[in-house]
Amino acid sequence: MGCRAEKALHYEDFDRRCILYYALIMAGGSGTRLWPLSREQKPKQSLRLVGQRSMFQHSVERLDSLFPSERIRVVTRAEHSDLLRAQVPTLSEANFIVEPEGRGTAPAIGLAAIHFYRQDPNAVMAVLTADHYIADTARFQKVLQAAEIAARQGYLVTLGIEPTRPSTAFGYIEQGQALDPIDDFKVFRVRAFTEKPNRETAARMVSSGIYSWNSGMFVWQVNRILDEFHRQMPAFYEQLMLVDQALGTPDYERVLARVWPQIAKETIDYGVMEKAQNVTVIPVEMGWTDVGSWNSLAGLLPGDEQGNSIKGEHIALDTHNTLIFGDKRLIATIGVKDLVIVDTEDALLICARGQEQQVKQIVERLKANGRDDLL
Repeated sequence: MGCRAEKALHYEDFDRRCILYYALIMAGGSGTRLWPLSREQKPKQSLRLVGQRSMFQHSVERLDSLFPSERIRVVTRAEHSDLLRAQVPTLSEANFIVEPEGRGTAPAIGLAAIHFYRQDPNAVMAVLTADHYIADTARFQKVLQAAEIAARQGYLVTLGIEPTRPSTAFGYIEQGQALDPIDDFKVFRVRAFTEKPNRETAARMVSSGIYSWNSGMFVWQVNRILDEFHRQMPAFYEQLMLVDQALGTPDYERVLARVWPQIAKETIDYGVMEKAQNVTVIPVEMGWTDVGSWNSLAGLLPGDEQGNSIKGEHIALDTHNTLIFGDKRLIATIGVKDLVIVDTEDALLICARGQEQQVKQIVERLKANGRDDLL
């Protein structure tokens, strides 16, 4: 059979010699909502939040056996590349695509896409992130294989997470027409994307059974996403082509440094996905957690009978439903409940559960007060 299977719906049916499939790990954020542990020079993807491995190390390790190291790329900011490379010695400098500064997920993906396009315009890229925790690695790898098949049929594929509760922290994807399943995964055309809803709307969506959480993970052919950039973000596409013309030449770094700060910040969801053509969603349950706040991390840490989530040395008296994250020293609590307590060498955070999203405002206050030593 040829490189493109006609109506092939099983991964093993593909002639693997004809396929270039890349994994892109986006690792450019700093994670301000995880302050005071996460800092500008110690971004959350570099931290050991779950177990003894960093989030970045987890994100690379779960690609084992599916992507050889030469098919893995990491897009990150210049100030983080050496730190991340030191954590995963199997990745070389060539595995890293460095942004002069963060401009959002859409530009980061576009920059990686022109690198992949040089290898093969029909190559498929899986867009992944370094701040997700995924408990079921085998299921994760299988859904990436299924998504590749759909991508080679011309679809922009988004991985949807089967919702477990009416969360207001995620965007939602509405399922439209059902397509042929791939292996044991259902595939649907996307009817609409909905940004973070209120609780009443989220409850209605979850009860309907036709919505998934938007995981922010995508799979598509490189030429397809570049076509969408051209159609929907023409100004950015022109800037990207200036960088593309310099790719592989001695002028690349100079051109990138000149063009990149002029690019408008944009997410891939707003910039492309909400109005893209031929978009599909594959719902999957794989023990996924977006580690975007202290509250989201709580469910991944060891707990006790009082509902506390604990990392570090802790002694509790009459303490309930509290997250305790110790970095250096013993934390003792008496008669408290519904708190987040994070202790580091130079800063202590105490906040009520349910208000963790406001940690970002503390970071903004520190910036305004000139406390760069704590950022």
